[in-house]
Amino acid sequence: MSAFDISDPIIKGSQGLDMLWSKEQQKSLIQGEILVQTRSHTLWGGAVTAWMYLPLIRSNAWQQITDYPRWVQYFPDITKSEIISKSAKGEIKSLYQTAQKAFLFFTAQVEIYLNVIEVLGQQIQFRMERGTFEDFHAKLEFQDMGNGTLLAYTVQATPNIPIPSIFIQQAMNLELPANMRKMRQVLCNIK
Repeated sequence: MSAFDISDPIIKGSQGLDMLWSKEQQKSLIQGEILVQTRSHTLWGGAVTAWMYLPLIRSNAWQQITDYPRWVQYFPDITKSEIISKSAKGEIKSLYQTAQKAFLFFTAQVEIYLNVIEVLGQQIQFRMERGTFEDFHAKLEFQDMGNGTLLAYTVQATPNIPIPSIFIQQAMNLELPANMRKMRQVLCNIK
């Protein structure tokens, strides 16, 4: 993966998500803003990509983010995150996660078994094996940016209860940036 120079207006992403960034957007990333792009995904689902700058070298960010049991600290709604299988070489192969989310009139509890595919220092893909979603896929991409790391987090999901996709997209648009801010706070040991 190539380094991203702050003067370079294009950030490469997967799935056609190359972004043409203004100087203001680049500056806001460095200053701690989370940039978000929402897309439709099925009638009842949503997809979102959020970009965050971490003032950490990529290997440090990678090491902390791949500590999957620690995800309960990064994402307040995750109540459990455990490794359930590894390869013979010690590579993580699958995770089990549970989460709880309060909505207007009810609390949703979800569980998901995820297959994990890591490309060392560059990318982590999570694919649902089974769980309380119709479909779920997430990807984290790591890219050098100045003296730190640009993290792109893409999630596409369809819940197993029929909620119009516009509501799912709005929730993702609000919650993923908040979760990523919390993740940066924990990763960078910010009080």
